[in-house]
Amino acid sequence: MIPLLIASAAFAATMLGGLVALRLKDRLHLILGFSAGAVVGVAFFDLLPEALRLNPGDPATAMLWVAAGFLFYLLLDRVALLHGHHPGDHGHGHSHAPPRSALGAFTLVAHSMFDGLAIGFGFQVSATIGLVVAIAVVTHDFSDGINTMNVVLKNGGTRRDGLRWLVADAAAPAVGVALTFLVHPAGPVFATVLAVFAGLFLYLGASDLVPESQHAHPKFLTTVMTVLGAALIYAANALAG
Repeated sequence: MIPLLIASAAFAATMLGGLVALRLKDRLHLILGFSAGAVVGVAFFDLLPEALRLNPGDPATAMLWVAAGFLFYLLLDRVALLHGHHPGDHGHGHSHAPPRSALGAFTLVAHSMFDGLAIGFGFQVSATIGLVVAIAVVTHDFSDGINTMNVVLKNGGTRRDGLRWLVADAAAPAVGVALTFLVHPAGPVFATVLAVFAGLFLYLGASDLVPESQHAHPKFLTTVMTVLGAALIYAANALAG
């Protein structure tokens, strides 16, 4: 029951972050800068350390999976970019989120589901560990909501698309918690998955969000926001750990 209550808190935090991003869309470049730092921070301070902790004897393999995740996302991004616009889409009263929009949002939703898995598995070890993990998850889920909304909007998705993906991202931790009642993966398997997601997030942050946040905008403030985003994730994990 406690893990599901925490998943509900994660849902609320994610929704709040996404709605803040939607409300402040006139300051989108600053929010994108913050998102870039937060996404890269999750990769460096959350996913990769946890992957190495779960499989400490083979860091070289972990880094290989990080590289695989980075390059896999690069390939998907290039394919999505090539198919992002279709001549027949112009002139219609409605649109669908372009592939790049859906790709980035899906990656964030999948990460949020793994957050839920982490909460559930933490409680399987002990209530203390579960609560520690939950503090970190709920703290950075606010940033996850901002990131999800930004990725959709900046890649051509509509407000409705953004809200749909936001709801999916907010619900994902509860799905992850529920799965822990059925699934018990070995540590090395879970470590591999986390390493792949670290690579995905490094690409999303460094190759997508950072350049977009600085495009035609003052670079000093957006850079400050990027550092703040990464610092928030670091502080959340340091507090939890």
